[in-house]
Amino acid sequence: MGIELYLLILLVFLIIGAIIAVETKNLLSSVIAVGAIGFGLSIAFLFLRAPDLAIVQIAVEVVLLIFLIRATIGRDVVPTKGHIHWAGLLVICLLTAGFFAFGTFAFRSLNEFGTPIIAAVEAAPSNKYIADGLKQTGSANIVTSVLLDYRAYDTLGEATVLFAAVLGALAVLRGRAWSKRGKDK
Repeated sequence: MGIELYLLILLVFLIIGAIIAVETKNLLSSVIAVGAIGFGLSIAFLFLRAPDLAIVQIAVEVVLLIFLIRATIGRDVVPTKGHIHWAGLLVICLLTAGFFAFGTFAFRSLNEFGTPIIAAVEAAPSNKYIADGLKQTGSANIVTSVLLDYRAYDTLGEATVLFAAVLGALAVLRGRAWSKRGKDK
């Protein structure tokens, strides 16, 4: 099975999750569907060879799910009953089909997984990093030199996002604990 089929299945999963998140009347089910979309996106990042983005996506997704599930538990949400709007449903189906067709076309236009483009390989920045990395950075590990010297601002941004997400989660969870302590006294 080629990577195209895996990405196609993942694309269908993401679209179904998005429809469930928008159309469900239960708020907790909607939050769970949004979480599934986020984790599916992290899998897509892995397929597209961006593990650093996948790790950040997973970390942020876990923290957001903690926030959103904590905010929705205990809320009384009454679903509304009414007529089905067929025009809106038709527009959603057409947009979904169009997005699905575009995604399929986009993934089919990618090169086969693992096949390098010869012109791009010769001019790739990675060749410069491998050749000059030790001289320019002083680091024998090329991964460390790329992350901490060549892409330092990007790495700092990712670390800042992770740190802010953890601090936000701790502030929300600790704030609720402090408010419960005050009520107990």
